Amino acid sequence: MSLKRLNIRGISYSQTQNGAYALVLKEVDGSRQLPIVIGAFEAQSIAIALEKELSPPRPLTHDLFKSFAQRFSIVVKQVIIHKLVDGVFYSSLICERDKIEEIIDARTSDAIALAVRFNAPVFTYENILEEAGIQQHIKPDKELDIKELGSEKMIDELISSATKEANDYSRFTLPELNKMLSEAVSNENYELAVQIRDEISKR
Repeated sequence: MSLKRLNIRGISYSQTQNGAYALVLKEVDGSRQLPIVIGAFEAQSIAIALEKELSPPRPLTHDLFKSFAQRFSIVVKQVIIHKLVDGVFYSSLICERDKIEEIIDARTSDAIALAVRFNAPVFTYENILEEAGIQQHIKPDKELDIKELGSEKMIDELISSATKEANDYSRFTLPELNKMLSEAVSNENYELAVQIRDEISKR
C-alpha cells in the first residue's frame, strides 16, 4: 500500500463531540482532507508547537518527551497513521537511535504533537484516505497562513480560540494588551494568549 504525506491544515471545534477538537490533515499534492478528533490538551499542545511567538514558562508533556529523547540521542523520523478501526486512528512513531530504527505505538494526537516538535513528516496509507478522507473544503475558524520553511510547508498561524464567542479586546490599549499577554503566558493560558496576540497583530 502506498503512503501519502499529510500536512496540518488546521484545528477547529469538533462538530461530533463536545469539548473536543478536529485536527484537519491534508494530503500533499491532493485535495483530500483527514479530520481526526482530538482532546483539548492535545489540541493546545499542537497549537503551541506551531505557534512561533509563544514560549511556555514550563515544558509541556510533549516538550518534556522531546527533551528526554534528545538527551538520549533519539530522533523521531516520521509518523505513520497506519490503521483505522471503528473511527479510531492508530499511529506509529518511527524513531532512530545510533542508526537503529524502532517503531513505537502512539495515539495519533500525541504522534502529531511530537512530529511537529521534531519537524518530522506525517504519512498515512491510501486505503485510510479512501475510507476517511473527505473532498469538501473544511474551513477552520480562521484561515491559515502557510509559508515555506526550508523544504517543508509549515503553518504560520493556527486556530486556537478558547471559546465559541470571540472576546472583544478592541477597547484595550496596546500596553494593556501586552501586559495581559504576559500574564496569560505566565498562567499557561495559551489559548487566551493567542487571542490577545492576534489583537496586537491587528494593531
